[in-house]
Amino acid sequence: MIRAEQQTGPRPPMTHLPRRAALALLAGSLAAACGGAPRERLSQATAPAPLELRPPRFGDAKPVAWTGRPPSAYPVHGIDVSRYQLDIDWVAARDAGVSFAFLKATEGGDRVDPYFERNWREARRAGVPVGAYHFYYHCREPEEQARWFIRHVPRAAGALPPVLDIEWTPFSPTCTIRPPAAEVRAKAQRYLGIVERHYGQAAILYSAPDFWTDNEMWRLPGNHEFWLRSVTRHPSERYGGQHWTFWQYTGTGLVPGIATQTDINVFAGSAAEFRAWLARRTA
Repeated sequence: MIRAEQQTGPRPPMTHLPRRAALALLAGSLAAACGGAPRERLSQATAPAPLELRPPRFGDAKPVAWTGRPPSAYPVHGIDVSRYQLDIDWVAARDAGVSFAFLKATEGGDRVDPYFERNWREARRAGVPVGAYHFYYHCREPEEQARWFIRHVPRAAGALPPVLDIEWTPFSPTCTIRPPAAEVRAKAQRYLGIVERHYGQAAILYSAPDFWTDNEMWRLPGNHEFWLRSVTRHPSERYGGQHWTFWQYTGTGLVPGIATQTDINVFAGSAAEFRAWLARRTA
């Protein structure tokens, strides 16, 4: 989601953050370096509160003049977040119309997002359906990465399907390789197979336009659902009519309860269809 550690390099300077937030970010980073959040604590976290869908009240730091069907035409909006959003007021975000959230959990085979445990617990307590995503690292074997994700993300009642975020990493300080398309798809499938067997449901695959086209990700076998990034045009214009379940339409969203800019997404259908999707797809 363009804020991965390996993809974007160093985190934002702490001198640009409030002192309290900077100290919290540093403490969380140290905790992640020591192995991340214990799965047993997450497994025992409060069950999700009843879902109440609210109309979105969001802004955008860089609004787009949409052609075709705009994001506002979709009734169900949500966010994806990582440590860069710092301490989130999940009740305020929920009241502003956040109807689902995907949380960064892991990256590669040795990184855990230091805010994952807190976000998981507090979003569920606020009644926001949540799921976890893994940022894929092309220089590590998919089996190692799948085991790392499973180690840190519990099988919890009411959780959204696991997500694989797989993109190119041109700004990584250690790994900018671009394997052949057939190899990319084969390794992604190996990762997904392990994760899907563990969680008992098909995963969601997140992709961006260049990676999607370069690797012909529509050829990936299986019944995965797709979450597509397109911040200037409707996905139908960027992905050739590919069916999608979630659309990430901005990376500069302004959401009450979140002090920084954040990604915002929409669900492909109506509120009733979203409820039906949740009934089918949550753990």
